[in-house]
Amino acid sequence: MKNIFKSLLYILSLSIVVSCHDDLNQSPIDPDSFTEENVFASVNEAKGALAKLYASLALTGQNGPAGSPDIADIDEGFSQFSRMLFNLNEITTDHAVVGWGDPGLPDLHGMYWSSSNDFTEAMYNRLAQEVSFCNSFISNAQNLIDDPAVKTYIAEARFLRAFAYYNLMDLYSNVPLSTSISTDLPFQSSRSEIFDFIESELLEILGLDIDLNLIDTNGIVLSNSGSSEYGRVDEVAAQALLSKLYLNSEVWTGVPRYDRCVVASEFVINSTYSINTFDANGNGSAYDELFLADNDVNGAQNEFIFTANFDGLSSQTYGGSTFLVHAAIGGSMPADQFGVNGGWGGLRTTKNLVNKFPVEEIEYPNPDDLNQSLVGSLSDWGLVGSATSNGWDGPDMEMYETGENLYELYASLTANELKFRFNEDWGVNYGDNDTDNSLESGGANIPVSVEGVYHVILNLDTNTYSLTLMPTTIIQHADLRGMFYTDGQNLEIEEIPSFNDGYAVTKFKNIDSNGNQGSDSAGDFVDTDLPLIRLAEIYLNYAEAVLRGGGGDVNLAVSKINELIERGYGMADYNITAAELDLDFVLDERSRELYWEGQRRTDLVRYGYFTSGNYLWPFKANVPGGSSTDEFRNIFPIPSSSISVNPNLVQNPGY
Repeated sequence: MKNIFKSLLYILSLSIVVSCHDDLNQSPIDPDSFTEENVFASVNEAKGALAKLYASLALTGQNGPAGSPDIADIDEGFSQFSRMLFNLNEITTDHAVVGWGDPGLPDLHGMYWSSSNDFTEAMYNRLAQEVSFCNSFISNAQNLIDDPAVKTYIAEARFLRAFAYYNLMDLYSNVPLSTSISTDLPFQSSRSEIFDFIESELLEILGLDIDLNLIDTNGIVLSNSGSSEYGRVDEVAAQALLSKLYLNSEVWTGVPRYDRCVVASEFVINSTYSINTFDANGNGSAYDELFLADNDVNGAQNEFIFTANFDGLSSQTYGGSTFLVHAAIGGSMPADQFGVNGGWGGLRTTKNLVNKFPVEEIEYPNPDDLNQSLVGSLSDWGLVGSATSNGWDGPDMEMYETGENLYELYASLTANELKFRFNEDWGVNYGDNDTDNSLESGGANIPVSVEGVYHVILNLDTNTYSLTLMPTTIIQHADLRGMFYTDGQNLEIEEIPSFNDGYAVTKFKNIDSNGNQGSDSAGDFVDTDLPLIRLAEIYLNYAEAVLRGGGGDVNLAVSKINELIERGYGMADYNITAAELDLDFVLDERSRELYWEGQRRTDLVRYGYFTSGNYLWPFKANVPGGSSTDEFRNIFPIPSSSISVNPNLVQNPGY
């Protein structure tokens, strides 16, 4: 892993020994290659064990990309956390489709998954494993509790456990709550109980009670804002996770807590973290730096609150950013421009996402701007004809007198005909009988062969004229966050398996800010770190909570949203006002800012759009034009394999 515990990278191939993995009744593989006595013999060894907790959210097993996997009964590459989060929270929505036919994968976008779906099961087991690892660490680290560093490690482990439970609660609702290693078959806890546990854990490692008063935690608290090594969480991460938790409280518990979301979000906003505004590669926007191979050092790291870190040489996996880069390349896309050796031809997006990025075409040069550069005043001489905007009946396009008997005009003309005339009267007019640029009184119509912007000059001293076509460029002033490959791609999706149906997404690259490929010269594995929580999301959380009645400052919300918009466009021209900020705008802005970052399903559920007919996308509910589906699919099923071995578990309704 890049820039995290560099001296302890070896530990990433080691498992934390646990007595049992029955916490959530999953079936991970644990080779127990290191004993508890070894792992917790010293503070340094404990730090290595802590690295394993972080690594469990990035890697998939003990030997790199394949071999000795953590999770059984699924291809190891499929089992990586952020890849499965993408599958469950993006492919199930309007943000993504995948053309592969692996069993269980088409079910996700079509919204007809069952309790035996490979991917919903693997995610459950992955998160269960993380809980188990964290429980083991927290228990065994008590042997070193007198060391202040270990107290911080324990606080980080508690955060990671809370993060795992946050995702379990979001995806599966009622899950077992286990905080220790036990051989007993667990019972489920309600969503509200899981919610309360996550909240209390996060508050305690912040040193706060439910009323935000300081409490004595015996030093088991997270580091201050910005004081941790890159890749490790601090107090801001806990407040950010609280912000996410409170934003969804009404959906998950029936109790709105938008006021608490505002408070937590304000803490994050006022912390040492900042939105990246440094356009390191000079392409007009600082947004794409967030998803380049050097995003740990190019300025993006200042925005990252919690990341899954990857390195193409030392932390190889077929999930993570390697998946997001390779899987999105296909068709005519040049893989080398993305820093990899080829594409997997799977992922694209729907028109719903594409259409959220407006494109404004501006013709350059602009005749009005050019005419302002002419030295002179409007005259009685003008252009008339079918090539002009007003046709043969006029009024004429007035020319500027720029010298004695010299008249000029920049004009948009069509491929038709024109003449020169005086004072909009046919009594004095000129044409060209021989198309030799010489004028004759009452002469023939002058042809314009090509539509475009022309520099027109009339010289009455020499009775000549010229029509000079100006080089024309169409400038697209667009939100540069919309990064799509369109060459050979169809916006409309007729057949999901066809890579050419749906635009490809070019957001993630294995290229650094200087255009260099990532560290793996073979081009197999990717360096790009993935933000699991970043500051921009908290800006959006704050705005939504304010609009939902949580208090706060709407003007602050607008200013923070405008920071994101201005970064996206590379200019302030498209900033919004308070009157333009509403919940639908925030949802669309979340789509523009956070697409393919594992947020979309959760957002659509919160807005009541995920299963309803109020918002459709191609092949929603397995219908080409989209359709509503049963509300029970707002959550995923408890895996049938878990229920079969634990009679204490009850399946979610509908499954």
